[in-house]
Amino acid sequence: MQKIALVTGANRGLGFAIARQLGETGAKPIVGARDPASGRRAVSELQSEGIEAESLVLDVDSIASVRDAAREVKDRHGRIDILVNNAGVLPEATEGSSDPIDLSLFKRTFETNLFGPVSVVQRFLPLLEESQGGRIVNVSTTMGSLADQLNPDSPYYGLVVPAYQGSKAALNALTIALAKHLRESPIKVNSICPGWLQTDLGGPENRAAAPMSADEGARIVVEMASIPAEGPNGTFVDRDGVVPW
Repeated sequence: MQKIALVTGANRGLGFAIARQLGETGAKPIVGARDPASGRRAVSELQSEGIEAESLVLDVDSIASVRDAAREVKDRHGRIDILVNNAGVLPEATEGSSDPIDLSLFKRTFETNLFGPVSVVQRFLPLLEESQGGRIVNVSTTMGSLADQLNPDSPYYGLVVPAYQGSKAALNALTIALAKHLRESPIKVNSICPGWLQTDLGGPENRAAAPMSADEGARIVVEMASIPAEGPNGTFVDRDGVVPW
């Protein structure tokens, strides 16, 4: 049976690379995008490569959009097998705020990076429960590791983006809670750091400085989305192994 894989924020960057690579495994990627035209363009490109993709209007910041998207996927397929919570924002980098404690940035960042995945999981969990072995992958970052933030030897030690770091630390906590909640089910939940990637997340300077492509970062995400029944649950990993919480 063909796997159905929903990827949020999949119209470009890492999300698009994840959707493409999931499609290359034989899964049907559902490209979640808040802008319908962008989603359709992404699907058209994937289909031109022979990937059986489809688009879905999904704005993780909107409870109504998430609700409607879940109803649509239920009507189309009755289930999903893979959920990748990829949609994320980093306004601290793109807007150049000099204030490390900016409430408006915290609210906007947590709205997308934490409350978005919570909303998506809440609505799509019943569809994952219809799968023979559902997989949830939360795209996190080493910068969300509290241990790493305190490690002077970390290459990220000097980065101070507390809204982003805090939102990803909270997302990691969600991973742990879901893994515990679902431990008696065949669903597995893991956090993944794809690495420092050449995407638009951190603005043009990030794209120029990052050492890895979106395609390279997508590999560990797809690997963890495809783990077997005996695979890990409630872990935080990157391509080199376990990342400390």
